[in-house]
Amino acid sequence: MATYVLVHGAWHTGELMEDVARPIRDHGHDVHTPTIAGNRPGDDRRTGLEAAIGSIVAFIEERELTDVILVGHSYGGMIITGTADRLPGRIRRLVYWNAFVPNDGECLNDMVPPHYVALFDAVSAASPDNAVMLPPPIWREAFMNDADGAAAQATYEKLNPHPYATFTDAIRLSANPAEMEVAKSYINFTEDTALPQSLGWHPRLSEKLGLFRLVQASGGHEVCFTNPTLLAEKIIEAGRD
Repeated sequence: MATYVLVHGAWHTGELMEDVARPIRDHGHDVHTPTIAGNRPGDDRRTGLEAAIGSIVAFIEERELTDVILVGHSYGGMIITGTADRLPGRIRRLVYWNAFVPNDGECLNDMVPPHYVALFDAVSAASPDNAVMLPPPIWREAFMNDADGAAAQATYEKLNPHPYATFTDAIRLSANPAEMEVAKSYINFTEDTALPQSLGWHPRLSEKLGLFRLVQASGGHEVCFTNPTLLAEKIIEAGRD
C-alpha cells in the first residue's frame, strides 16, 4: 500500500479530487485530498504562496505521513515543489500532473503566456481581496475542451475565487527540482490547452525536473472531472516503484 496526497489546482478544493481518490483507494492505497490554504471556504483570499505551501506541509506533518507520493495538478505543482523542499525526508515521489515546475525565485506567472498575466492583473485589480476567477469562456474552451457544454457549466459552478498572490509570489527553494534527491514523474494529458500548445506543459516544464518518468494519455486539463478513473490509473502508473 502506498500513501498518496493529491494537491489540487487553482480555483479547486480537495473535495473536487475525491472522484480521483476513490479508485486509487479501491486499489488498496491510502489517499488524502487536502484543500490548500486560500482555497478553503472562508479563507482570506490575500493568502500568499508561502502560506499555501505551509498548509500542505502542516497537513503532512500533523498526520505524521511518511513515504508520501505527492501529486500536484497545475498550480499544485508550485505547492508540491515547495513542500518537497521543506519535507525531503517524508516524500517518496513527486508526481506533476500537467503542472507548473518552478525553480528557485520563479513565480507561476513567469511560466504562463503574457495574455494570461494581463487578464489576471486586470481581474485582481478589480477585486476587493486580490482574488481572481477564470472567465467562463476560457474554462469552457481551454480547460474543459474535452467535455460538452453542460459538463463545463456544471463544473464551473464548483470553482471558487483563487488568491492571486500565489501566482505572483516567487517561490523560495534550497534546491531546484532537477537537483532534488527524490523520484519524479510527469503526467501529460495531450489535449490539454489550458496553456497554448506552443508554450505547453511537456516538454517545456517537465524537462525542468531533470531525470523523471513520463506518463501520457489523451485528455484535457480537467480530467479529474471528465475521466477521473483514467486519471487515477495514470497516477498509480506514475507513482509505482
